[in-house]
Amino acid sequence: MTYDHVKAIHIIFVTSWFAGLFYLPRLFVYHVEANEKPDIERDILQKEYKRMQKILFNAIMVPAMWLTLISGLTMVYWVWWDSFAGHGWLHLKLTFVLGLLIYHFFCRKLILELRQDKFRFTGFQLRLYNEIATIFLFAIVFLVVLKNSVDWIWGLVGLLTFAVVIMSAVRIVKRIRERKS
Repeated sequence: MTYDHVKAIHIIFVTSWFAGLFYLPRLFVYHVEANEKPDIERDILQKEYKRMQKILFNAIMVPAMWLTLISGLTMVYWVWWDSFAGHGWLHLKLTFVLGLLIYHFFCRKLILELRQDKFRFTGFQLRLYNEIATIFLFAIVFLVVLKNSVDWIWGLVGLLTFAVVIMSAVRIVKRIRERKS
């Protein structure tokens, strides 16, 4: 197996993992908002959302996460291990990956809470939470493509601006939906 094979596997499983990281919080939103439905409909929806969350997390996200980490660490070992200290962009990327892992396992915590019918977040809060994976993706892709941590301050400013734009868009959509109701 060559570096390019491992890189292809890494890209495939990063994509699969992110698909789950984008979709699972959306299921959380629907699950919480099902509380506003009549009892029979609410019970049916919440049962189905619990099932969907469990399958998505255990059958797709967890294997994709492990294969992403294994292939990524393999690439780091093969290519950058001897000069790891000299690649600041890689250190920063791995820091964002650590943040992504924390996000992943917090999703697991939310699954367990929702399974017990504990609703500590509103649909709106979960919509904002849903955008965190997008921010991680933005940061990681730019670091990998540009391989530059010298401009990390500008990158951080851009990332924060991007986060504000995303969060503002969620708020605007919420207001539009409220007006239509």
